[in-house]
Amino acid sequence: MSKKTPINTPQAPAPIGPYSQAIEAGDFLFVSGQIGIDPATGELVTADLEAETRQVMANIGAILEQAGLSYAHVVKTSIFLQNMDDFAQVNAIYGSYFEADYPARETVEVSRLPKGVKVEISVIAVRK
Repeated sequence: MSKKTPINTPQAPAPIGPYSQAIEAGDFLFVSGQIGIDPATGELVTADLEAETRQVMANIGAILEQAGLSYAHVVKTSIFLQNMDDFAQVNAIYGSYFEADYPARETVEVSRLPKGVKVEISVIAVRK
């Protein structure tokens, strides 16, 4: 079995269960689904969907940075929405974090997300 290394940073929310913020395996980084928790306060950012989505992306960015990576290294994302009617707004914010050669992605509506949030996003990044 190849080596796997947990990646954790205080700049993103601590896991709320038996998982790591991310796992590095070979050249890949698998970032666990992030929700809009402010790591400084431990509180959910739920003022509005934009603020919540930006906090999710900030959490992902902090984990990528801890691993020495950036959004440019992301090759795959998964977006989970409580309501598909929120797609356009989340997509606009999400898209602002990436440049050409966008990652592969799926977006799905789910019946519930942790802590009742509206959006959760996970990513896979590659070092090369």
